Amino acid sequence: MSAKARILDKLRHSLAGTEALPDDFDETLVTEPWRYPPEQRMARLRELMEAVRTEIHLTSQTQWPALLADLLAKKQLTRLLIAPQTDHGRQLSEHWSTRSDAPALHAYDRPVEEWKHELFHDTPASLTGTVGAIAATGSLILCPDRHEPRLMSLVPPVHFALLRASTIHDNLYEAQRALNWRAGMPTNALLISGPSKTADIEQVLAYGAHGPKDLVVLILEDA
Repeated sequence: MSAKARILDKLRHSLAGTEALPDDFDETLVTEPWRYPPEQRMARLRELMEAVRTEIHLTSQTQWPALLADLLAKKQLTRLLIAPQTDHGRQLSEHWSTRSDAPALHAYDRPVEEWKHELFHDTPASLTGTVGAIAATGSLILCPDRHEPRLMSLVPPVHFALLRASTIHDNLYEAQRALNWRAGMPTNALLISGPSKTADIEQVLAYGAHGPKDLVVLILEDA
């Protein structure tokens, strides 16, 4: 029997004959004072994220592709990595097909081993969706999957993220409830509060050391 098997066997025997205790969890311990009136959630999120150099723009479900094209042009970014099988990837592809001045779209549709050099050296920006945000900490919630792998929000120097205003939650506990994580946790969940930064070298703050140096959030306001 392996060491792991022995440890698990001891744990199982130690629990024999015991009964589960009733759930007397007091949710106010993790929600108070992290509650905000609905009209203040976006303002709180913006305040915290902009304080750490995140760029935020308000737009709509129909206007964000045009706004994104303008932002890429201002930043002189000529290529954008997208996930074409997502709803926002399809919407962007359809919208930009009518624009001759739109930057080139590059699809993340191959195993990374087949185009690693291009991803790391010739992909200046990416676009991903989000599953929500947390007002209390100023954080985006991403759940990478096979369509939008973790590398999409990690490798390109500029990361554009789409966030629906209706998915901004007060705190992490309420976000978990809204996303029904009790029924099944995501394989990978990320909380992103700003662009990558570090002060490891001589205590000098530097951006882009371990990920994107710029984070741009497009908040889609509800109709």
